[in-house]
Amino acid sequence: MTRISLARIGAVLVKELIQMKRDRLTFAMMLGVPLMQLFLFGFAINTDPKDLPTALAVADQSRFARTLTTALQNSGYFRITHVVGSRAEVERLIATGAVSFAVTIPDGFGRTLLRGQRPQLLIEADATDPAAASNAVAAAVQIGESALARDLIGPLAALNAGLPSFETVVHRRYNPEGITQYNIVPGLLGVILTLTLVMMTAVALTRELERGTMENLLAMPVKPIEVMLGKIAPYIGVGFVQVVIVLSMAWLVFDVPMIGSLALLLAVILLFIAALTMLGYTFSTVARTQMQALQMSVFFFLPSLMLSGFMFPFRGMPGWAQMLGEIIPLTYFLRVVRGIMLKGTGWNEIAHDVWPLGVFLLLIAFVALKRYRTTLDAA
Repeated sequence: MTRISLARIGAVLVKELIQMKRDRLTFAMMLGVPLMQLFLFGFAINTDPKDLPTALAVADQSRFARTLTTALQNSGYFRITHVVGSRAEVERLIATGAVSFAVTIPDGFGRTLLRGQRPQLLIEADATDPAAASNAVAAAVQIGESALARDLIGPLAALNAGLPSFETVVHRRYNPEGITQYNIVPGLLGVILTLTLVMMTAVALTRELERGTMENLLAMPVKPIEVMLGKIAPYIGVGFVQVVIVLSMAWLVFDVPMIGSLALLLAVILLFIAALTMLGYTFSTVARTQMQALQMSVFFFLPSLMLSGFMFPFRGMPGWAQMLGEIIPLTYFLRVVRGIMLKGTGWNEIAHDVWPLGVFLLLIAFVALKRYRTTLDAA
């Protein structure tokens, strides 16, 4: 039996290093994926979101109302972004997701408090994401117990003895029981589609190259757009099969409500599926091997999972991370699917989250057609 040769091991080692140098995409992925995970988990992820956008409806101009407003802002959890004067405006802001909270101080709040009748402070939370709302709700209740301590002194000290001088009423909208399945299961629909469809279509053309059948495809009298549509059409069908499975499980097993229009939901899902399959096809026009195509898919999937608001509260991330999340299709899809299923939102409320998906689809389709290989030697 021959001995192990360090020279032969060294030769194989040099060969692998040369191969790694030539496959720059794989080498970049080996370094890029762990660095991206460290960067995102270290700087972007925050399970205790603060500075949440809040609508303020104040019908009382007493000093107590001003003190409460200041206390809410100073807590760090609430950022007053809208001052509204009607109930309809409050409903619209919460339904569209423009705000996470709405604080209502009713007319006569100060007078009722001075009479010792414990007026009510209403705080409404968008509880479609229970994790994002729970700490802020707890902070609001705590504020209700201590906010007016400095105002109720001297002759008014008796109002602060025993029970708090006013009652904080919290309404957890759309998910009052805080059931996590209502948030997770609709989100899983988008995550599953993103993971599977991008990966499957990412090998659409690279598989032809590796199997040596690209010549036959190029010899066919078909246009690039015809090849593209023919390639992605089966995967759109696969995507809808996944949609049927996930939605059926959501309703039959997890009791997730379906308040909005099913037809509108399916239309948005079709747009989302088309965008994902087109993105995967674009990856296949860039990659030279199936392995590279899959690596690009993983590199796209990881930030989609972490920055879209599926795993962690979107508004808990720093501003730069939210900007990155705003270019990810899954971010918009999660808002739309949760809005339709849990809030019953219609087209007017979701339009601002649907048109970015359409723009993304058109841009990716344009890039895919430009990148399509008309010859085997094309880049």
